[in-house]
This record gives sequence, structure tokens and C-alpha cells, in this order.
Amino acid sequence: MRLGPLGIWEILAILVVILLIFGARRLPEIGSSMGKGIRTFKSALMGDDDKARQEESASAAKSNDERGSPY
Repeated sequence: MRLGPLGIWEILAILVVILLIFGARRLPEIGSSMGKGIRTFKSALMGDDDKARQEESASAAKSNDERGSPY
């Protein structure tokens, strides 16, 4: 079975090399730190979008208040 350009045996060989380089104790630490990094990155991307939307809605509300809009 092929998974993209790599097959099962190639993936297993890569995992064995990684296990030999980092050791069994460091792998969970590496995985958790990578997961935290990905979550932080995603939340930063979403936070920037939310922040831009909030600023946009705040500026729209301010301009409506200046015009005397009842909303």
C-alpha cells in the first residue's frame, strides 16, 4: 500500500531512524510540543481574524453613532 510518494516500509524506516536519534523518552515530549505549537499557530490565525472583525465592527458602530443612527 502506498501513502503518497512513500510506502509503508519507507515510513517505518523513517520512524525507526527517528526513534534511534531521539530515543523513546523524548518522543512524547516532541509530539506534545509540536501539538502545542500547531494549536498556538491555529489560534493565532483565528485570533487575528477575530480581532480584525471586532475592529471592523467597532469602527462601523462608531461611524453609525457619529451619523446619528438609531442602531
